Amino acid sequence: MRVKQKLLLTPGPSPIPPFIREALGRQIIHHRTDEFKEVLGRVSQSLKEIFFTSSPVLVLASSGTGAMEAAVSSFFSSQDKVIVIEGGKFGQRWKEIATRYGLDVVNYSIDWGSAPDPNYLKQLLESESKVKGILTTLCETSTGTVYDIESIGNLTRNREVILIVDAISGLGQDKLLTDEWGVDVVVAASQKGLMLPPGLSFISISKKAEEFLRRSNLPKYYFDLNLALKSYQKNDTPFTPSVSLILGLEASLNFIREEGIHNRWKKFSKLAKATQEAVKAMGLNLFSSRPSNSVTAVWAPSSIKSSQLVSKLRKEYGVSIAGGQGEFKDKIFRIAHMGAIDEDDLVVGFYFLEKVLKDLGYSLKLGSSIVKLEEVLYA
Repeated sequence: MRVKQKLLLTPGPSPIPPFIREALGRQIIHHRTDEFKEVLGRVSQSLKEIFFTSSPVLVLASSGTGAMEAAVSSFFSSQDKVIVIEGGKFGQRWKEIATRYGLDVVNYSIDWGSAPDPNYLKQLLESESKVKGILTTLCETSTGTVYDIESIGNLTRNREVILIVDAISGLGQDKLLTDEWGVDVVVAASQKGLMLPPGLSFISISKKAEEFLRRSNLPKYYFDLNLALKSYQKNDTPFTPSVSLILGLEASLNFIREEGIHNRWKKFSKLAKATQEAVKAMGLNLFSSRPSNSVTAVWAPSSIKSSQLVSKLRKEYGVSIAGGQGEFKDKIFRIAHMGAIDEDDLVVGFYFLEKVLKDLGYSLKLGSSIVKLEEVLYA
């Protein structure tokens, strides 16, 4: 027995609903026309709403990593000092990009699955002179951990330090109030909470960040946000945009607006809680000390490699979840609850997850996770 259609429970790409697939399949329009500029203008306004910002949100033709690189190259200058919070694969990516561009990186390394301590960050800011930025994540996808961005924002708000947040996996599920929390730059991408294929990235720019942008002396061309910001003012882009993806994005944003972002936060909080309780009902343990509403990371049974579990689930039953990364590659697996993933998807996913665990020799009571899942979802 397999699922009738492949089931994606991965933290990117996430499933693409039929109405977005329909929008993506429309005949393409030319990007240097009033028609497309009107679409881009509507999309730009809608992005502000889900980013909770009055500042510009730029649309780039790239993966999320492209927007991360654009943030580093556009807001800093050679040898600027930045604090990087490294608590997983994507904190490591901030460090690698910043190092590649010659920044002076103060690495705040934390255990994978834990969250940064705002009090320690405050001490770092006070002990390290001339810090220009903090680079961190909303949801560290590799560990399923959500960080306390509001507290970090309180540290940078009244300093000449910009806070840059990777919200690539968290946007849409984990609460983020960009302006209210004092976040200067938010980076996101299309293939997770926004229910699109990969290929678009987004970057919001506060007034304070605009000052950093004007002073930056690092080399850049395609990712020069000065050019992108000038074009943005005219509902345009400096280079060829991903037209079809932007048409799909408008459909996605309209859907999110209609449902309401606060309602979606509540929904994903419930899906996350149900997933966490279902995992515990199988006798397994959560990996994160501060679990995200976007993805749940789970310790695999000690007798089973998580990569084996992930492969068998996908190949034999058509259900895709994610394995671990880095040193936890064969030790944890991750189940997403983001974008278009709903209650029925989780019920089906856990049905087959139980079956694969049992096939691999793990002892559990079949149906235990489903009972707990439905108990939380339909309470």
